[in-house]
Amino acid sequence: MSSRSRGVATDLPRRIALLSIHTSPLDQPGTGDAGGMNVYVVETATRLAQAGVEVDIFTRATSSRNEPTTQLAPGVLVRHVVAGPFEGLRKQDLPGQLCAVTSGVLRTEAAHPEGWYDLIHSHYWLSGQVGWLASERWDVPLVHSMHTMAKVKNAELAIGDTPEPETRIIGEEQVIAAASRVIANTRDEADQLVSLYGAAPDRVDVVHPGVDLDVFTPGDSRAARAELGIRDNAIVLLFVGRIQPLKAPDILLKAAAELLVQSPELRPLLQVVVCGGPSGTGLEQPTSLHELARDLGIADVVRFEPPRDRAALAQWFRAADVTVVPSYSESFGLVAVESQACGTPVIASAVGGLRTAVAHNVSGILVDGHSPEAFANAIRSLVTDPARRAELSDGARMHAAAFGWASTTAGLLNTYRSALANAHKGQLRLAQ
Repeated sequence: MSSRSRGVATDLPRRIALLSIHTSPLDQPGTGDAGGMNVYVVETATRLAQAGVEVDIFTRATSSRNEPTTQLAPGVLVRHVVAGPFEGLRKQDLPGQLCAVTSGVLRTEAAHPEGWYDLIHSHYWLSGQVGWLASERWDVPLVHSMHTMAKVKNAELAIGDTPEPETRIIGEEQVIAAASRVIANTRDEADQLVSLYGAAPDRVDVVHPGVDLDVFTPGDSRAARAELGIRDNAIVLLFVGRIQPLKAPDILLKAAAELLVQSPELRPLLQVVVCGGPSGTGLEQPTSLHELARDLGIADVVRFEPPRDRAALAQWFRAADVTVVPSYSESFGLVAVESQACGTPVIASAVGGLRTAVAHNVSGILVDGHSPEAFANAIRSLVTDPARRAELSDGARMHAAAFGWASTTAGLLNTYRSALANAHKGQLRLAQ
C-alpha cells in the first residue's frame, strides 16, 4: 500500500491513470477505430481535470512522430506507449501487444514516487486487461467502462459481419470479475453486465454519456445548408459514424432507394449524406457503400463526406431534416444525442443504448428490426409532415438537454469516491 493516505470516503483521487489503449483521444472520431469512445474520453478527462483530478491518458503509439507525452488540456496528459509496429496494426492484433503495453504503463508509474496514481479507469476490454494487472501492482481500485460487449454484439450481428472471438469474451469476463466498479452507459447495459457477464449488481453504476451543449446547439438551417452547398429545399437524410456493418449505413441507402420507389416525386429533392470513414470489418471493402449506392440506382442523390470536427459536424446536423442511426448494436449512441441537441430528430434502431438516447415519438422514432422498408416508412412519415418534424425537433432539444457532460462527470466522480472508499475498507480489514 502507498505511503500516501487514501480512502477517506469523501476524497476524490488526486491523479488517475485513464487507459484508452486501442484508440487515441487525439484521433478524429468517425474513422479507423475512433468513435464515440474517443469523444467520451476527451470530454470526461477535460472536465475531471477542471474538477481538480489530474488525468494521465495511456494509449498505444501509432506513429513514430508521436511525442512521448502530449498535453490534451490543462491537467490532462496523453502518454503514448510504444508497443508493436507503429502503423498497420489492427485492433484484432492488439491482444498480442498487451504485455508490451502493460510494461510501458508500469514503467511510467515506477518513474514516480510510490502512490503516483490513486485509481485506474480503463475503457474497452483491451484497456481493462492492462488495468487489471496495474491495479494489483499499484494496489489501487480499477474502474472499468465496457463501451461495447462481445456477447451483445454477437447476439445482434449484422448480416455478413464477423463475430467477436472467444478470446475477447473471456477477456471481458476476466475484467468484469477484477474491476472494483463497472460503469454502464444505460440501465439496459447494466442489466446485460449482470445477466451476461455475472457482474455484481452493487458494483455497477449507471452513468449516461453526455453531449457538449455549447457546441451542439440549434442554429440557422438555411445558413448551414448554404455553407455546405445544399439546396434550401432539399430533403436531407444524414448518417454520421464509422462505415462498417455494425453501424449499418447500408440500411439507410436501401431505405432511401425504397423511399424513392414509394414516392418517386421526392427524387429531385432527396439528398442522402454519409459522413464518416471505413472502420473495423468495413476496411476490408472500403468502397462497398459507393458500389451499393450505384447498384441501387441512387448514386446521384448520395453524398459522401469525410469525418468532420465537432463544429463542422454541428453544421451538418443543423442542415439535416433527420439523422438516421440504423446500428445493429450501440452501448449509447452519442451521434443521436448530438443531433437532437441541434434540434434535428433521429430515426434509430430500437437497440441497446439508443432506446435511452432517443425518446420514441418525442425526440425521434425508434424502429424495430432493420428492415429498409420500415426505415423508409419512418423517414417518409417525417419528411412529408413538416408539423410533426417540428414537434419532434422541439422534443429533441429538450431530450438532449438532459445529457450534458457535467452530469456525466459528476457520476464518474461519485463512482471514484465509492471505489476509493471500498478500497479503504478492505485495507482496514487487512490491517486488523
